Amino acid sequence: MRRLQYFIESQAFGVCTMLGEKLGIASSSIRFSFVYLSFLTFGSPVLLYLMLAFWMNVSKHLRRERSTIWDL
Repeated sequence: MRRLQYFIESQAFGVCTMLGEKLGIASSSIRFSFVYLSFLTFGSPVLLYLMLAFWMNVSKHLRRERSTIWDL
């Protein structure tokens, strides 16, 4: 069961895990909050989630060090 949970968390951008680590809150409670808020507000937290996932992906690529011009 843990392997399945790790696989799903690693494939789902990691936004809730990152927020949980930064804020010191369990990532499962953040996931539940996103789900409940999505139902209550007709999906607007999903847009926030996707924007955070995009920003995490961009910042990961910006922090990566390139050693040569051929790594571009």
